[in-house]
Amino acid sequence: MTGRVLKSTGSWYRIQLEDGSLVDARLRGAMRLQGSRATNPVAVGDFVDVEPESEGRYAISAVHERKNHLVRRSVNLSKKTQVIAANMDQAVLVCTIAEPKTLLGFMDRFLATAEAYEIPAVLVFNKMDAYGPAEMDELAYREACYSRAGYTILRVSATTGEGLDALHEVLRDKVSLFSGHSGVGKSTLANALQPGLDLKTGEISDAHGQGKHTTTFAEMHPLDGGGFLIDTPGIRGFGLVDMERDQIGHYFPEIFALSEACKFNNCTHEEEPGCAVVAAYEAHQLAPTRYENYLHMLHGDEGDDPYRHAAVKGLDE
Repeated sequence: MTGRVLKSTGSWYRIQLEDGSLVDARLRGAMRLQGSRATNPVAVGDFVDVEPESEGRYAISAVHERKNHLVRRSVNLSKKTQVIAANMDQAVLVCTIAEPKTLLGFMDRFLATAEAYEIPAVLVFNKMDAYGPAEMDELAYREACYSRAGYTILRVSATTGEGLDALHEVLRDKVSLFSGHSGVGKSTLANALQPGLDLKTGEISDAHGQGKHTTTFAEMHPLDGGGFLIDTPGIRGFGLVDMERDQIGHYFPEIFALSEACKFNNCTHEEEPGCAVVAAYEAHQLAPTRYENYLHMLHGDEGDDPYRHAAVKGLDE
């Protein structure tokens, strides 16, 4: 029998079979995906073969080839990777400008990884009801950065309902990964999108201004309007995986587009003469934070939040 993994707890998996029925299954023996360095050989969204065992339990005997998957570097095992989800149509990164502030470096590493795995990404700025003038100024800068790079951007509020209709349309009939820092309101937003879902929500830590983890395991939920939403645990950091140095610029769409005008085909967009990317950066036609985060990634440095530079250099229209 064939089914799709809806939930993973690390040892047991909830599987939806082709007839719509739900069963629990475990991995058979020490099964691993061939050539995989992942800590989890089966991920939410995987299509798997299952075989019945005793007492109504099932065993996963094979994992089908994936259309795509999104990975991050494992926190505890730096040479290992964690598959966040598989076989998705898009990745939705839920961001906030404050409480907690989604760091630009995190956003750019996430988006570059999605580009590397050919997964379309959507940016959703949540908690619009909580922003004052300073936060709105920063939001305007971020929207300019990422709209110029070609990303779909939505403003939403799970509290007031702002933007939920537009988000419904973006999610309709698609398998969508919901990801972001802890505390950005992924679960609250999911509950607003799908009445009756009742995902657990949490508060922001007063000590650190960061969210407290409420989602423990990734889980796929059907949406009444069609499609599925994959709710994931909050991610504090997002380490890059398997990116060749000379390919990183390809995963920044606006940098890749500019690079066609560079004098040298192997331009790293640092100090080479005739570099169209550097010229655009110096002319304020390329978002300074995007370019500087590209350089951080180029040199294997995850960097910090470089938004402080934006007020100085700006971004010309």
